[in-house]
Amino acid sequence: MGSSVEDAALAAGQPEDDDARHGEEFGLFDDAVAGDTRDPYPELAQARRDHPVQRLDASLMPHEESAPVFFVYRYEDVSRVLRDSETFCSGHIIDLIMGPVMGEHIMLGMDGPRHRRYRALVSTAFRPKVMDRWEFQLATRVADALVDRFADRGRAELVREFTFPYPTQIIAGILGLPQEDYKQFQRWSIAILSFLSKQEEAVAASQEVKEYVATILEDRRLRPREDLISDLAQAELEGERLSDEEIFSFVRLLLPAGVETTYRSTGNLLLTLLSNPDQLDAVRHDRSRIPQAIEESLRFETPLLNITRLATKDTDIDGVPVPAGSTIMLMLAAANREEPRYPAPDRFDIDRPEPKPHVSFGHGPHICLGMHLARMEMRVALNLLFDRLTGLRLDPDAADPHIRGQVFRSPTAIPVLFEGA
Repeated sequence: MGSSVEDAALAAGQPEDDDARHGEEFGLFDDAVAGDTRDPYPELAQARRDHPVQRLDASLMPHEESAPVFFVYRYEDVSRVLRDSETFCSGHIIDLIMGPVMGEHIMLGMDGPRHRRYRALVSTAFRPKVMDRWEFQLATRVADALVDRFADRGRAELVREFTFPYPTQIIAGILGLPQEDYKQFQRWSIAILSFLSKQEEAVAASQEVKEYVATILEDRRLRPREDLISDLAQAELEGERLSDEEIFSFVRLLLPAGVETTYRSTGNLLLTLLSNPDQLDAVRHDRSRIPQAIEESLRFETPLLNITRLATKDTDIDGVPVPAGSTIMLMLAAANREEPRYPAPDRFDIDRPEPKPHVSFGHGPHICLGMHLARMEMRVALNLLFDRLTGLRLDPDAADPHIRGQVFRSPTAIPVLFEGA
């Protein structure tokens, strides 16, 4: 069994017939998850202006006794709800959405002391020293191995050939999975990511992941390595360690969180820059501007348009009464394009004079634990593509590439041309 870094890089060299099957699986997955909404922003802007906190019409509810649903569109209101986990909890995520697939220990559905304990334990695996190791020994090598496969071709389709396999292989390497198991892990990832439309398949895949990780976890407790499962097995806070079930749930969470958001964010960044050649050239010639481009891309094209919370008691949002038990839909994409917080919010501009934080990674106690990993992966990807693909540009003869999605958003394809190696 080779090292996790070598395994992840080698996984990029799978045969072409396996690639074709993966491409078909990916296409079916993304069609089911994303949908084909091209531009939700005018409607979101109108809603933000007309009713910043909107109660869903009761006539649209499936049952008369259904709890109210509220849509929240403004940045300050979204931020306030995300900061107040006592009034607006996340437990319904386990009960109603992800529990059957992810298990009862999913961190996204925890609040209060339980969440703080779990987050403190797993966050030790995301400390700066470990992040540096992943960047230089894993992410760069995975990206290089993927680009090797098309660098001399002069053309590529970056979604299937780069942005989707890239974070999946990094997660596999971070976990320390052997190369021969990589393709199975990728299929499990796709199955779990499709849990909203194919729950039975997602539950089956989740159980298989648990059984698979259990064997590796037992080995890592006896023979630790430089990988995430070893870190989780050894993580300790005030004499307390993670249980096996907590580790299984965290690994299953890494699949949608570590793959989904990063693959979409990286695709959005690439297509948005390629569609704005002046800004593309500015970033290509001054790499110090890459962090600005990443943050503006995350604001401009939020990979996940909304998240939910549940009101634990009678309260109000911006003066609108919200009964206990209400579902709160936080419209991240609307908040990220609110005027006057973001002047000319529908314009992609890496040189905004006073850039302000976005909420694409959430806010408050549940802010995305992997956000620094995602930013690192995006930065490594952009630097490496610039270094290796001279004259990278959109293929003018290909079908018009576009970003789509009603909940998750990312490009359908990124057809590009460049000077062959």
